[in-house]
Amino acid sequence: MELLSIVVPCYNEEAAVEKFYDAASAVCVGLADVRVEYIFVDDGSRDGTLKAVKELAARDSAVRWLSFSRNFGKEAAMYAGLEHARGDYAAVMDVDLQDPPGLLPELLDTVRGGEYDCAAVRRVDRKGEPPIRSWFARQFYKVINKMSKTEIVDGARDFRLMSRPMVDAVLRMTEYNRFSKGIFSWVGFRTKWVETVNVERSAGESKWSFFKLMVYALDGIIAFSTAPLAIASVLGLVFCVIAFFAIVFVIVRQLVWGGSAFGWPSLVCIILFLAGIQLFCVGILGQYLAKTYLEVKGRPIYVLRESGGGGGHETRA
Repeated sequence: MELLSIVVPCYNEEAAVEKFYDAASAVCVGLADVRVEYIFVDDGSRDGTLKAVKELAARDSAVRWLSFSRNFGKEAAMYAGLEHARGDYAAVMDVDLQDPPGLLPELLDTVRGGEYDCAAVRRVDRKGEPPIRSWFARQFYKVINKMSKTEIVDGARDFRLMSRPMVDAVLRMTEYNRFSKGIFSWVGFRTKWVETVNVERSAGESKWSFFKLMVYALDGIIAFSTAPLAIASVLGLVFCVIAFFAIVFVIVRQLVWGGSAFGWPSLVCIILFLAGIQLFCVGILGQYLAKTYLEVKGRPIYVLRESGGGGGHETRA
């Protein structure tokens, strides 16, 4: 029988763990000729998430867990889960049930059919989200797809089911600054998109604040596009040309009319404006330099504190 590994990142999701397991198990029991293993990745939770997962593992040998030494973020949790997945297929799902387990049979049949290497889910609406957040999300997809050669599908979720070759390709992308939506697209492979409506969380609260989403969006743009560097260069060139013609205009006006080179307030405004442009461009360079700095350090994507389940014993790193 083939094996399906379901990777489930968790951060302070004590109330959602049992609900997810019950819902997913009810669906997976009907999968023909497929065994299922659950890999819960505790991303440094401060509540009883790990305890809840261990209780599941004590009842079901199909449940395994990985526990980080601290919070490394969802991107690291997904990578760790895929790295420890032993299945012929691997799926990534959110524990809050915003990724409906009922789609698993369709996703699995799509990949097992051989025509596609990946079946991914995208939501067609953003019902329940604040309007301002939805607007910024739509603008992000428009901007990044214009800046980057790597297509990022609007509404794409992390919920997807992949073949083993695609999982191995993703794992070869060992960069520290990870943007999985871009990585899944960059590695290629044939992907079928399955549409679904937005689903409310089953329990708990979202860990993604507006600020965190903005930072995540900037990480995505920097990770898969060098366009901001080009923008900085173009801005510098444009303002050099403007400054040259402005200088010529002031000299000519002074020679013709005289006494027209004065006006300190306007001069100060121009200086402050150009200084702001310079700082903006330096900031863009700084972001790329910071990402490069983190990459060359060669730090691990995550640090494992303990793991266990799967009918085996608990182990500590």
